[in-house]
Amino acid sequence: MCQIVANPALADSAPLKAEVLKGVDFIIIRELTSGIYFGEPRGIETLPDGQRRGFNTQQYTTSQVRRVARTAFELARTRKGRVCSVDKANVLETSVLWREEVTALHAAEFSDVELTHLYVDNAAMQIVRAPSQFDVMVTCNIFGDILSDCAAMASGSLGMLPSVSLGPPDRLGRRKALYEPVHGSAPDIAGKGIANPLGSILSVAMMLRITLNRPDDALLLEKAVDTALAAGARTADIAEPGAKRLSTQEMGDAVLNALDKVVGKEREHA
Repeated sequence: MCQIVANPALADSAPLKAEVLKGVDFIIIRELTSGIYFGEPRGIETLPDGQRRGFNTQQYTTSQVRRVARTAFELARTRKGRVCSVDKANVLETSVLWREEVTALHAAEFSDVELTHLYVDNAAMQIVRAPSQFDVMVTCNIFGDILSDCAAMASGSLGMLPSVSLGPPDRLGRRKALYEPVHGSAPDIAGKGIANPLGSILSVAMMLRITLNRPDDALLLEKAVDTALAAGARTADIAEPGAKRLSTQEMGDAVLNALDKVVGKEREHA
């Protein structure tokens, strides 16, 4: 699950127009344990005529689809109440199953949530045409992998996106969770001091809200990021032409300084 928020302070550095980005705040929930990345059979073989053939298997079961769809519907109930399910049901049998199972679960348990469907190619276009229309988007493994990178352009950079991988709830409703920026570890720029730390910092805010049930602290951290950006703090990936570019550590320090100011204001109003 990753969150895409268009920060007004980055309007001049985001690839999309400011009017397109107004009010953008949506979630992409991606199924992570099945689909074409894990399906069998898979491999590369040599055919009798000497050609080589590569093949992968896309597959889903009812329980796999309903598990991730249920998470999307439950989350939507805490937000704007809208779920968009993304598939390719006009071509793929797995997507026909996906759409049927999402629709059936919606009718049985979540009729209070608005449900729409989009084909993945249209969804990609809509993300860059009018991203503010989305609240919670749910999709399969490979489509989610692609669409989350596409959606990063609504936030200005892939380095801005927090994410979490959630396990199934236990008997007490608790979930194991792994929080990280949506791009992962980015080993190609490790140690260079140019990585944008905001995706990691906002992942901590997500952890505070989802796992630790500390939404007030999450909001303080998010306000600190907003304050730092509003003051002009920029790493290279989100810097406007001619703007000063901060290192990873300098951006982290800017957020910490902003957090002190935010907490101070909260105490004044307490």
